[in-house]
Amino acid sequence: MTVTVYSTMTCPYCKMLMDYLDEKQIHYTKKLVDQDEDAKNEMANISGGFLGVPYTVVDKDGLVEKVVGFDKNKLDEILK
Repeated sequence: MTVTVYSTMTCPYCKMLMDYLDEKQIHYTKKLVDQDEDAKNEMANISGGFLGVPYTVVDKDGLVEKVVGFDKNKLDEILK
């Protein structure tokens, strides 16, 4: 399973999401769309142009799930 979190340096919901994943001991890759133009373009391509953060992509055995915002219930369902 791979988890990618697209975020910005100043997003409080991004911090909450990453703290939550840390608490659950789930490894993730953080991509800062406000610091990295490639990450921003990657997120835009994956999301169909959506640039709101946090935006999480979970690839679990080839099934790709996308989560907009810090949706704890949806994340728990995907990550169980």
